[in-house]
Amino acid sequence: MPKRLFRKYLPSPEKLRGHRSLKFLGEILSDPNLWHINRHSLAGAAFIGVFTGLLPIPMQMGLAAFLAVRFHCNLPLSMVLVWLSNPLTYVPVFYFNYRIGAWLMGLPPHHGEGITTAWFLQQLVPLWIGSLIVALVAGLLSYGAVKVFWRLAVVRSWKLRSRKRRKPVNEP
Repeated sequence: MPKRLFRKYLPSPEKLRGHRSLKFLGEILSDPNLWHINRHSLAGAAFIGVFTGLLPIPMQMGLAAFLAVRFHCNLPLSMVLVWLSNPLTYVPVFYFNYRIGAWLMGLPPHHGEGITTAWFLQQLVPLWIGSLIVALVAGLLSYGAVKVFWRLAVVRSWKLRSRKRRKPVNEP
């Protein structure tokens, strides 16, 4: 059940091979391990996609693709989950990350009065600390969620199969 669900919504290998931001991977995209749909590859891809998507860096998809190839995780899922942060969600996501970083560092949050280059550079430290912490926690939660979802689906499948086998066959 989970395999069919993921296969239904993930982009095909052909579609990703043609993506312009993945051209640098070349023949690596032919590796069948990058396209496997199992609980290990999907859980790892969920971690990679969410983790890289919550970092304030350019080319998040390239980093997610590199990490998916390096750790033999499902490439399509890692690429899709990077888009949790997108132009519509950048401000709230990174502001939340900044607030977490400022809180962890014991700094009062700055609301933009007297914005200068020096002020901006000072805000990068709490932003990065908060982003790393939030990305790590969210990545681990997504990893665990995929594992739990997969396990629940398998147990449900076993129960349905068991009930079906116990059902008496009506003979005419």
